[in-house]
Amino acid sequence: MESSGGNVESLESVPAARRAPISSAGGFAAAKAAGTKIVMVTAYDAWTARLLADSPVDCLLVGDSAMMVVHGEKDTLGATPELMALHTRAVARGAGAKFIVSDMPFLSARKGEAHALDCASALLRAGAHAVKIEGARGHVHVIRHLVESGIPVMGHLGLTPQWVRGLGGFRVQARDQAAAKALMEDALDLEKAGVCALVLECIPQALARDVSQALEIPTIGIGAGSGCDGQVLVLQDLLGLSPDFRPRFSRPFADGASLFQGGAAAFAEAVREGSFPSEKESF
Repeated sequence: MESSGGNVESLESVPAARRAPISSAGGFAAAKAAGTKIVMVTAYDAWTARLLADSPVDCLLVGDSAMMVVHGEKDTLGATPELMALHTRAVARGAGAKFIVSDMPFLSARKGEAHALDCASALLRAGAHAVKIEGARGHVHVIRHLVESGIPVMGHLGLTPQWVRGLGGFRVQARDQAAAKALMEDALDLEKAGVCALVLECIPQALARDVSQALEIPTIGIGAGSGCDGQVLVLQDLLGLSPDFRPRFSRPFADGASLFQGGAAAFAEAVREGSFPSEKESF
């Protein structure tokens, strides 16, 4: 079985609960065909990738959100191909067999096919298995060229953070009928161009469900409801590492902030009372 996203991995006699991890771009369509939800989380460095390598998540996203999460910027526009390659290489060192998707940074798909090829090839050489490109109109031909050049591409529609200045901020998109129709058209165009999957960010859940049903390739939602074929979250958000920042679409699945703060406090107390280091911890 094939889809526009590439060859689909065989699923015969493999129960969904025991499905092999995604190991190629075709694995995304295979997961959708099997009715298995896709789980993707962000990773920006080797040590978190190493921990995630032994987790049941399907794939890691080296997002340009690193600009905000790691570097403290207010948006993602400062990411460069060199910076994304640096983070991708670090993640690849720790990710084991996990499938890695890396973001193409701001404007990298808008400067023509040659520039996009250079950027995408740098990310693949750094260890990515696919690249993610935001938006569609004006550069679908670039995405098609990358796919035809052997570079797996994941699409991204809805709230596209690289367009934040033009969108007027981080807000829900495609609320009205015209915008919803345009997004559906873009999704179909991206599927025809050969993307292996499509991220839908911050759009009404009814629209996300309609798009998911209209496509053969899977959708991966973030702030797009449960009707998508998978979900992605920023690792720091799902671990509760930023208690003062909690988007409506996110959920902390651990109290990571308290764990970190508690560990640091315990270390400080042990040092000050003289119980660390002990004889066993000394040479």
